[in-house]
Amino acid sequence: MAMQHTPLLMSKILDRGAIVAPDEEIVTATEDGVRRQTYKETRDRAHQLAHALADAGIGIGDRVATFMWNGSRHLEAYHAVAGMGAVLHTLNIRLSDHDLEYIIEHAQDRIIIVDADVLPLLEKLKGRMPSVERIVVAAEAGFENWQTELPNPVDYEAFIAGKPTEYAWPEIDENSPLGLCYTSGTTGNPKGVEYEHRSQYLHTMTQCMTDSMNLSATDCLLGIVPMFHAMGWGLPWSALMLGCKQVMPHRFMDPARLIQLMVDESVSVSAGVPTIWQGLKALFEADPGKYDLSSLSRVTCGGSAPPSSLIRWYWDRLGVEMIQGWGMTETSPLVTLSRRVMKRSQLELSEDEQFANVAKAGQIMPGVEVEIVDEAFNPLPHDGEAVGEIIVRGPWICSEYYNNPQPEKFHDGWLVTGDVGKIDPEQYLIISDRSKDLVKSGGEWISSVDLENTIVAVDGVAQACVVAQPHPKWDERPVALVVKSEGSSVTKESILEHVAETFAKWQLPDDILFVDSIPLTSTGKMDKKVVRADLESQGYQLPDLRDKAS
Repeated sequence: MAMQHTPLLMSKILDRGAIVAPDEEIVTATEDGVRRQTYKETRDRAHQLAHALADAGIGIGDRVATFMWNGSRHLEAYHAVAGMGAVLHTLNIRLSDHDLEYIIEHAQDRIIIVDADVLPLLEKLKGRMPSVERIVVAAEAGFENWQTELPNPVDYEAFIAGKPTEYAWPEIDENSPLGLCYTSGTTGNPKGVEYEHRSQYLHTMTQCMTDSMNLSATDCLLGIVPMFHAMGWGLPWSALMLGCKQVMPHRFMDPARLIQLMVDESVSVSAGVPTIWQGLKALFEADPGKYDLSSLSRVTCGGSAPPSSLIRWYWDRLGVEMIQGWGMTETSPLVTLSRRVMKRSQLELSEDEQFANVAKAGQIMPGVEVEIVDEAFNPLPHDGEAVGEIIVRGPWICSEYYNNPQPEKFHDGWLVTGDVGKIDPEQYLIISDRSKDLVKSGGEWISSVDLENTIVAVDGVAQACVVAQPHPKWDERPVALVVKSEGSSVTKESILEHVAETFAKWQLPDDILFVDSIPLTSTGKMDKKVVRADLESQGYQLPDLRDKAS
């Protein structure tokens, strides 16, 4: 018997939450409280937004950008743009205007939906966004009196007002583009990763599996990971499909506000980078009796590996399972997840043994293949000893960058991740190191190569080497070692002033160390392993950590 061939389009599942749970809430944090709307209201407004975009000339395949925090209007944009067959391009509000200018032009965004409070960041690009025809401004309470000289501005509410609440989602090919995210911190210009309907449909189904994040319609989800990071790790799609309660922190990302949202809204599951979970832990420990987190059952941690002690604290102190995940923008991002018990045989393990597994990057999700290989791409044994480059393939794994060939990043259908690791006999992936020269700060990538190239452009600098140094809050911060040209009077201040012209403030090196020479490998490359080892042996600490120590 032949089955029906139904294309795997996100429009087939996006309305579902509003159909099965029309009165469930979507809660957005505001300056003086929260703003609430139902799934039915959100769904109707998404359909109105689709009509407004269509009336503005947006068609299938056109790029609509968002420059927004996590909030109900951002969720409406996810819903509307995907449903109508356009392409949602989530702009990272933390990037420099130099990177944003390149990304917007490369993507050929036609409309940008922007939160009013970050409008000043976008205004830096006035006159530098030739493809952008219209700016739609979403204003929360206190920002209603926004003004801008950006092209053809309109208030979000006025834009959708009076539009029909039914939009006939078009039937398109399941391999049609759905979303566009650019990787930050990669060498050279940011690279676009295009997500298709089929890939995200399958990713959504896998994310909701019991052995995955186990996201359920009975959950209350606090999505802390920004919706401009790899589509919010796919959580907005999953939640829209299920109809679970959603809490969105908007710009209020301080630990005190986040933990209060968890208490007030009875949050059961959340997702964010280690910095977030460390901040909440510190707040809770400072006043343990203040916060009732009894509704919280699990948190997902990604972006970088959480310390084992942090994973254990959440379980021992709060009874909360921390699920570690590994992936990247190019992988949608779900590749591996590590939970306390991931197979029946682990029920017999001691708690210590279970937590030893949680500290690993995790087990491979169904539908994805992960391999470790040597320099000739020969597979290495999964014995927990052999270390190799991690390569990945699967239905939601990037096969090429958007309009930007990078053959070295792809090999025979596999994505070459740039990460180095091993796979143990239990089939857990363990990340050992990174072969790519990137610094991961607060869940964001910073390119050390780009920083080096910019520093070397300063008159009086002969050589520059940027390495990551550990930081308790931000995971890593960049430090630059600089060799001066003979007779040079270049200063730290002049170097930072020059770098700040191209890089955002958070991407600047925390410290600049003037040295006589930089160690080299046998092939003449800067030996960053030796540089990092030398700093460690010297007991080097970042300036703000030295200040605290003293």
